[in-house]
Formats: sequence, structure tokens, C-alpha cells
Amino acid sequence: MGPSSSPQLSRSLGLWAIVGLGLGYMTPMTVFDTFGIVSGETDGVVPLAYIVALVAMVFTAISYGRMTRVFPSAGSAFTYASEVIHPNIGFLVGWSSLLDYLLLPMVNAVIGRIYFESFFPDTPSWIFVIVYVAIVTLLNAWSIKGTSSINGILVIFQIVLIGVFVVLAYIELTKGVGQGTAFTLQPLYHAGVDMQAVIAGATVVCFSFIGFDAITMYSEEAKSPNTVPKAIVLALLIGGAIFLIGAWFAQSAFPTLDGFEVTDDTLPELALKVGGAFFKILFVSAALAAMFASSLSSHASVSRMIYVMARNGTGRIPKFLSYIHPRFLTPLHAVLIVGAVSLLAFRFTLEFVSSMINFGALIAFTVVNLTVLLYFAVRLKKRRTPAEIFTNIVLPIIGMCLTAVLWLNLHFDALAYGAIWFVIGLTLLIYVTRGLRKPLTMRIEEETLAEEGTPIPHIKHGEI
Repeated sequence: MGPSSSPQLSRSLGLWAIVGLGLGYMTPMTVFDTFGIVSGETDGVVPLAYIVALVAMVFTAISYGRMTRVFPSAGSAFTYASEVIHPNIGFLVGWSSLLDYLLLPMVNAVIGRIYFESFFPDTPSWIFVIVYVAIVTLLNAWSIKGTSSINGILVIFQIVLIGVFVVLAYIELTKGVGQGTAFTLQPLYHAGVDMQAVIAGATVVCFSFIGFDAITMYSEEAKSPNTVPKAIVLALLIGGAIFLIGAWFAQSAFPTLDGFEVTDDTLPELALKVGGAFFKILFVSAALAAMFASSLSSHASVSRMIYVMARNGTGRIPKFLSYIHPRFLTPLHAVLIVGAVSLLAFRFTLEFVSSMINFGALIAFTVVNLTVLLYFAVRLKKRRTPAEIFTNIVLPIIGMCLTAVLWLNLHFDALAYGAIWFVIGLTLLIYVTRGLRKPLTMRIEEETLAEEGTPIPHIKHGEI
């Protein structure tokens, strides 16, 4: 097969570049930002909340890794649902996920605006928003490889500062602060701990792990077919380890929130208490780096989802959104659309935007587990041996059940705003399909599948 006549995404990302993008999306510093909230909710067992969340995410990560081998497309859950279930269902899943992905770059811009307003209260904050969003958008439009390189530097900076925090916290523990030692089970369990409260805390921290599923958006820019599945697992385990270690030492040093003036965002005070004013400056700088890294990676991810959803459609709007710049090999118009949405950060509050994010992620997690069950156990009938039953039925069902538990603990605002967004998507689907009489179609570029050497034959919807 000859080369395509139209530009395609550039295959320039190696394993660690994609892992870095996933970690940048996950934002390791978040463990200290949310420490006060989760510690208060769980009665001082933040590490246990992270363990519960990590266990729930592992099963979903396995499902994502398996499906990205079958369908190596940048569309993630949208592609899997479209190919395995139905293109109409895929559209609704993609639309729901879009709420999560599209708003995260805006969340980072809102956080940056809040920092800016605290330092320069007399300067109009819209100036910062425009400059910040413009920088992130231009970097994403320029080159995914350049975006990855900058993101990698920022992620390393975060990890180094977290390591310094752990060392300083350990020194304080040896002086008798908090539990007086890091070698204690108190951060995992003590009298008065309620597992229902721990699960509620897990719903707060589990969305720190969202970066592992965003990795699937780089499937068409990975250097080899096996890169993305490996990167998914590595990003989840590395991120989980960072979260757990950071939470463990913070909880050991500060078993209660006594002495904290602000509990909604404890990062600055944690740094001040373990390392003094100078370390606080460094730690807040790392938090700013985390915010920027998350902006870069989340902006890159959602622009690729928009690109793939548009590429599989027809008409002027899909053609516009699926445009690939012939020189930069990036989805330029999709990148610009995300930047335009992010500019709304100067109007919305962090509480409002954050409340809308969680809805789409859980829909995507649930459906991806379901697609594993339907594709392998139902379509390919791989359910004869105990091993096939375990991997193709038991594991995805466990993933769906754990996701359901998290659903039951979502805040009402997240469900309400998410439901409104879903109804808008359903209305749009009904309009586009003329009352569902003309179903959507789904296609993955056949040359992309041929390049990847997909180990499992691609089966178009409706053939079986």
C-alpha cells in the first residue's frame, strides 16, 4: 500500500515519552493539593483511599491496554464502543468523555488564573488567561514531540521535588513530629475509620489517575503497536506509587489537620511545615510546573479525540475539525478549538468546572470494560478455557463493578451537570441521524491498521 495522499499524525512518540505525557496529565503534585480534603473525609487514611482507587483503576487499565491493541486509533473509548457495540453508542460515549477531556485544560487555566490573582490582585485576570492559553495552544499546534519534551522536563521537576518532600518529612518524623516514624500502619487503618468514607475519599483521588486512559489518544503517534499498552500500565503504576508514597509520608507527619489554616488546598502549608519558606517557594513552583504539564498533555489528548470523532464523519464541520497541518502533523483546527474553549477560564469558577469533569470519565471506564467482554467473550467466543473466562469475562466484570461503586459515590452536581451534557449529545445524535433512522458509520483508517500489524483482525461493525 502506498503512502496516504493526505497528512497523518506523526509517529514520533516512544514509550517513555507517552508515559511522561500520561504522568503529566495525572499531575503527581495533586496528592498534596487534595491531602486536606481527603484526610478530613477519610479520618486520616489518605494512603488507603489511594490504594482503593488504584485497585479500581488497574482493572480498567488492563481493559484499555487490550482494546488499544485491537483498535490502534486515537479515539480511545469512542472508537472501542463504536466498533464493538454501535457507532451511535460510540458517539454518546465520545460525547460524554469529551466533557471530561475538554474541561481539564480549562481547569488548569482556572487554577493558574487563581494563582495569578493572588499575586497580582489589581491586574485584570483575563490577560493571564489569554497569554497562558495561547502558549499552551501554540506548543500543541507546533509539534507533539516538542510538547512531549517540555512535558517530560516538567514531570521530572515535579518528581524531584516530591522526593525532596519525602526526605524532609522523614527528617521531621525522626524528630518526633506526627507519628514519630514512617514505619507505622496508622495511615492505613486506625480506630474510627469508616470504609464508606474511605470509598468516598477514593472517588476524589481516583480522578488523579485519569491520565492513563488519556494515553490511548496517542495510539496513532506511537512508534510501535506495543508502545501504548505498556505505557498505560507503566503510567498507572508509577503514578500510583508516587501518590501512595507522597500520601504516606504526609499522613505520617500530619495524622490530623490540626494547625492547618487552609484545608481545601494544603500543598503550600505542607511544604512550609516540613521545609520552611524557601522550600515552600520551590514546592509551589513545582505545583505550577504540574499545572502547565497537565495543560499541555490534556490539551493534546482532547484535540486528538475531536480529530478522530470528526475524521469518521462527513460534511464541512467534520472535515474542518479533522484537518492535519501538513508541516507540523498535528490536528491544528482541533487544537485551536480546545484553546478557544479554555479561554472561558476567566469566567467560570473552579468549583463549577471541576464538578462537571468526573461524569465522562466513569462512563468511558465502564464502557471500555464492557467492550472487552463483548469483543473477546461474545464476538470472538473466547470463553472456553478457564484462562479465557478469567481474562475475558471475570476481569472486565470486576472493572465494571468497581466503576459502579465509584458512580454511587459521585457528588450530585457531577451527576446533574453530566446528565445535562449527555442530553445535549443525545439531541445532537438524534438530529444528525434524522431521528436515529440513518445510523452513524464508523471507520478506522485501514492503512493505520496495516501499519500497526494489528494482532487481532479488524472486524467492521455489522459484519458479524
